[in-house]
Amino acid sequence: MLQIRAVEAADNKELASLLRSILIEMGVPKVGTAYADTALDCMYETYDVDQSEYFVIEEDGTLLGGAGIAPLAKYEGPVCELQKMYISASLRGKGVGQRLMNTCLEFAKNQGFEQVYIETMPYMEAAQKLYKKTGFEYIDGPMGCTGHSACPVHMLKTF
Repeated sequence: MLQIRAVEAADNKELASLLRSILIEMGVPKVGTAYADTALDCMYETYDVDQSEYFVIEEDGTLLGGAGIAPLAKYEGPVCELQKMYISASLRGKGVGQRLMNTCLEFAKNQGFEQVYIETMPYMEAAQKLYKKTGFEYIDGPMGCTGHSACPVHMLKTF
């Protein structure tokens, strides 16, 4: 049975491998993107801080994707970032991304955030369609300092 739950320390190795394989499949550059983030190897510890959470998709003991919420780095105000939202190809187009997004947005609201920021790649059209459907709008440039200089598409949702 498919479930969405908070990341656990025991997920770190499998999750890092899964996320990097999805990034490679999508042709994401290895520099200036989530691929190079050292946080991928310690997702539980990275999100085990105030106002942060990473949610994983699990089915029959296997991780199939995830997404996280954390305060937007080096930005003043109640803005968080939707981070590292990646889903295995076998689940895409089946409504799982919407469920995961809803889980993340509910967490963000409950933490008192007023806006959610995201960066993505121009060719990730299905993801952008989901973001737009969920109320994200394109903005002219980056916010905060995410370290993802290779991600040229910036979007923002206001609650």
